[in-house]
Amino acid sequence: MAKAKTTAFFCKECGYESAKWMGQCPGCRAWNSMVEEPVTKAAKTVGMGRMSLGGQAGLGTAGLGIQAKPARLSEIDIEEQDRVSTGFKELDRVLGDGIVAGSLVLVGGDPGIGKSTLLLQVCRNLANAGQKVLYISGEESLKQIKMRANRIGTVEGDLKFLCETSLERIEGAIDMERPQIAVIDSIQTMYREEISSAPGSVSQVRESTGILMQIAKSRGIAIFVVGHVTKEGVVAGPRVLEHMVDTVLYFEGDRNASYRILRSVKNRFGSTNEIGVFEMREQGLVEVENPSEYMLDGRPEQASGAVVSCSLEGTRPILLEVQALVAETNFGMPRRTAAGTDYNRVNLLMAVLEKRCRYEMSRFDAYVNIAGGMKMNEPALDLAIVMALMSSYKDRPVNPKMMVFGEVGLSGEVRAVSQADQRVSEGLKLGFSTCVLPKVSRDKMKGVNGMELIGVSNVREAIGLL
Repeated sequence: MAKAKTTAFFCKECGYESAKWMGQCPGCRAWNSMVEEPVTKAAKTVGMGRMSLGGQAGLGTAGLGIQAKPARLSEIDIEEQDRVSTGFKELDRVLGDGIVAGSLVLVGGDPGIGKSTLLLQVCRNLANAGQKVLYISGEESLKQIKMRANRIGTVEGDLKFLCETSLERIEGAIDMERPQIAVIDSIQTMYREEISSAPGSVSQVRESTGILMQIAKSRGIAIFVVGHVTKEGVVAGPRVLEHMVDTVLYFEGDRNASYRILRSVKNRFGSTNEIGVFEMREQGLVEVENPSEYMLDGRPEQASGAVVSCSLEGTRPILLEVQALVAETNFGMPRRTAAGTDYNRVNLLMAVLEKRCRYEMSRFDAYVNIAGGMKMNEPALDLAIVMALMSSYKDRPVNPKMMVFGEVGLSGEVRAVSQADQRVSEGLKLGFSTCVLPKVSRDKMKGVNGMELIGVSNVREAIGLL
């Protein structure tokens, strides 16, 4: 009789299981993503209402002796109290107007960027608002947590802490405390005793997430899970981890900079286009309610190559400064550098200027930067990048009270952008008096008091304004 294999190969990207190693995963077509891990009996059995199929926890109740009953949409009640405010308007915006009971939220980001600090502040706000909160840490001791908590302020509500990495004990603590919100920091430190592989492995992360999802759905507890990221900037572990959770949030920004951006890349309860802006201070993270004013702080008045544009993130318009520096090259091949925007997009726009407007850009180095460290790839910034490049090329400063936005095509035309009226209104709030925008968008808009609207149909008309 053949002996059963005790190990199998799993894909780190999608969780595909194979009996032998393969160079390319048949599931997601990723190369060199198969790792060998032990196969346990618990991973293939059904018990206590939880079934593990490919690492996902089933939500069935047959093992508990409860008959599942389908319901019509008219029989499902959605009340206002189903959403719980976190105490941060920026975080509520990203989550879709608050926390949903029974949801599983994954928070990822670089080490030291502020994930644990933000969640600890959220726990404090929720506890002070009357919610019962449990903070579970597998990386810090209780003394370390208290040292960090003393920095962010006092806690007056029902907030308890637990240092544990065993999922069986964590589940017992949750059943005993019955919190409304729980935080797991982090998923890579959690382990299940039935699985012999080390914490942080594909099997442990996948099974741990499945158990936490079953706890959240069956008990109606909102659970926040902290996830480490790899050098590529994605959550460490199998890709199926992001598919299992309800919401995936990413912290972006430089650890050395003061600002942080919280971006939603998946949200079953709201939009995935919203962002929240925070500033790191001594007392923790503080929300920035007016990011446009924050990004334009310290802007030079009469400097060439600096243009203010407006980018739209979800429903929020954000004004930012596009900077460009054009200098004659000393080498045979000009240098191109882009920080905060797409490098290939800058090359495309410079090719348009050379072909359509007859500027010899191939003789010049070009450096483009989004001031403040913001990362924006919206096509509406195209016209601002063109204006900044030509302003530096001609050494002519742009009117400091003028904002520019519009998409540029390969023929040199300026195409319409979405929600132009919101972008103009945001510029009007911060004291801008002139706006250069696509002529198509200008024709659709009504007159705006206090703002001169200049519509352009191609880049030549925009450059003529310098």
